[in-house]
Amino acid sequence: MAAYKDKPVESLTHYPLLVFAVAFVSLSLASAAGTWLQRRYPAVKDEEKDDLSVIVAATLTLLALIIGFSFSMATNRYDQRKNFEEAEANAIGTEWLRADLLPAADADAVRKLLGIYLSQRIAFYANKDDAQRTRIDQRTGKLEADLWGAVRGPAVAPATPIAALVLAGMNDVINSQGYTQAAYWNRIPTASWYLMGAIALCCNLLLGYRARHLGKLALVLPLVVSISLMLIADVDAPRHGLIHVSPQNLESLARSLGQ
Repeated sequence: MAAYKDKPVESLTHYPLLVFAVAFVSLSLASAAGTWLQRRYPAVKDEEKDDLSVIVAATLTLLALIIGFSFSMATNRYDQRKNFEEAEANAIGTEWLRADLLPAADADAVRKLLGIYLSQRIAFYANKDDAQRTRIDQRTGKLEADLWGAVRGPAVAPATPIAALVLAGMNDVINSQGYTQAAYWNRIPTASWYLMGAIALCCNLLLGYRARHLGKLALVLPLVVSISLMLIADVDAPRHGLIHVSPQNLESLARSLGQ
């Protein structure tokens, strides 16, 4: 299985609390910079104030749209990960039942491997340590090769429709794992984070310029936007956030199989 190396911004968004801290500090500084600019260049005509109000309103609207669009992307990816976890449990459970169609010795071997494989899939969802996940991926790849070898022999000698059905079921088990891994790699594009950050900075800079003095109200927008970005990162992060996919279907399957 190929290793995946995160870009710096992608690595940052893996940690929602860090996103909140960085965003709140940056946006607060932008508000302070806007207030400083207003004091240094205070000469603004009445008609320019109206234009500034329109610009601020348009920028805030654009920021809201970008945040809403990004949150929608994050929730769609979260739902996709949940659906693939359910699909994995269904594929493993179906193949466990189809093992009855094999000779007794082959069925026992397949079920033993499926039990070990099931425990590794549960560990994939539950484990948050990068080094542990690497070892889990390596063991999963080896188990998939062993599982395929366990059903390939009975399927080709002699080749029967029943053996082909078992082979197709194992193919579904392996494919479902690949779909899950792809869903965990599928994150909000880095460009969206850069765009949200740039627009949020502009909004806070403009509001700070209009505020004329930095009071407690000047921290409201940085706080609200930072919380929104933290929520997006939390939903989008498969591992390190408070919101993550639980392997409830796989764990239920393991209990029903006595694993």
